[in-house]
Amino acid sequence: VVSGPALAAALAVVTDGSGRVLLGRSRRGMWEAPCGKIDGAEDFAAAAVRELAEETGLVARAADTEVIAPLHDAFQGVPRLTVVVRITAWSGTLTNPEPHLFTRWEWHHPDNLACIGQVFTPALHSLDAVWPGIVPSLPPVTSYPIATAEYA
Repeated sequence: VVSGPALAAALAVVTDGSGRVLLGRSRRGMWEAPCGKIDGAEDFAAAAVRELAEETGLVARAADTEVIAPLHDAFQGVPRLTVVVRITAWSGTLTNPEPHLFTRWEWHHPDNLACIGQVFTPALHSLDAVWPGIVPSLPPVTSYPIATAEYA
């Protein structure tokens, strides 16, 4: 029996034309990717696109996303399912519509993640799902591969 809340979220791994990943400096003092809870029966791609727009001002289409993997952990005793959604096509101008949550958004090369300071653990796991091995010594997480049409 699970007592207390569980969390399901979509995390957007957003890259630019140079292969850099978008991370926001949160008011919690760490770097984070666009991410948020699922609203009702919203699908993961739609949630990632919505969170991207709400947190950064960038606009993407759910049709231009790729669901990479669901990740499961229980950080601080809260069961959490984070679905990694890759977004490489977007439009608009990068802004900071939620200054109460983030101080700024920046593009970072994935190879430099060890040099930027603390990164929110679910974001690290998500980046590792996109670029396996890019982040050494991660805490445990359970990842479930996505079946492709050839397995159906």
